Amino acid sequence: MAEITASLVKELRERTGAGMMECKKALTENNGDIDASAEWLRKQGLAKADKKAGRVAAEGRIAVAQDGGKAVLVEINSETDFVAKDENFLAFANAVAQAALASGAADAEALKTAKLPSGETVEEARAAVIAKVGENVQVRRLARIDSANNVAAYVHGGRIGVLAEVKGGDADLVRGIAMHVAAMNPPYNKAANVPADFVAKEKEIELAKMSDKDKAKPAEILEKIISGKIAKIVNEVTLYGQPYVLNTDQTVEATLKTAGADVIGFQRLAVGEGIEKVKEDYAAEVAKAMQV
Repeated sequence: MAEITASLVKELRERTGAGMMECKKALTENNGDIDASAEWLRKQGLAKADKKAGRVAAEGRIAVAQDGGKAVLVEINSETDFVAKDENFLAFANAVAQAALASGAADAEALKTAKLPSGETVEEARAAVIAKVGENVQVRRLARIDSANNVAAYVHGGRIGVLAEVKGGDADLVRGIAMHVAAMNPPYNKAANVPADFVAKEKEIELAKMSDKDKAKPAEILEKIISGKIAKIVNEVTLYGQPYVLNTDQTVEATLKTAGADVIGFQRLAVGEGIEKVKEDYAAEVAKAMQV
């Protein structure tokens, strides 16, 4: 039996994209022959796809597809950013986004059965990608807009995606709004969209922060002070109230007013948000694989 060294495992891992444990087993099964091991992994890959399903996939990419007023964003996750840059993963992500646009699927679950140009379903293609890259891959969620208004689908760095819909204005304006949402992540569109309980809580907090001297002021004066503070907070958490990223001398609201436009809505997806990420030590992973 040939010695299965850490460098041999690493070489097979880099060549095939399979996991450390799979690479060690392949080399063991094939007496250290790296070519035979690579072939063995290809043959075993699809059968192993389900075993990877429980591993945390918090990296990945936001893929986009658009046709006029119809646009979609799809979040597709991998375990590592390394795989998120792999050509097989990227090709899969782009194909899934196009399938989402064409199929009209309302969510990630419905998208599983959508057909790709290859004839495979999204779920079948996902299993094949898992076999190639050696990591869990998940189609997590999607966002869509179908409107007669101006629509922009913007992706920043592959990790943040925004769909924006604007009534009036032009293509440059709606794209600018999408870029602003990507950069500033406003929780709400307008002041009217801010929940009353949020405002009430902020009033309570601001009142608690005030000095006894300020609290002793006449009720109408105190109300004006609190109202001014709340107005500032509301501006900070609304798209309309924020300084426009492409022209910080004016707010988004002022920009829209000049263009005679109105933001109907927006959706924003960021890779991995809400997923608890696991930090991994690559060197420790190799050492662990060699000890088993």
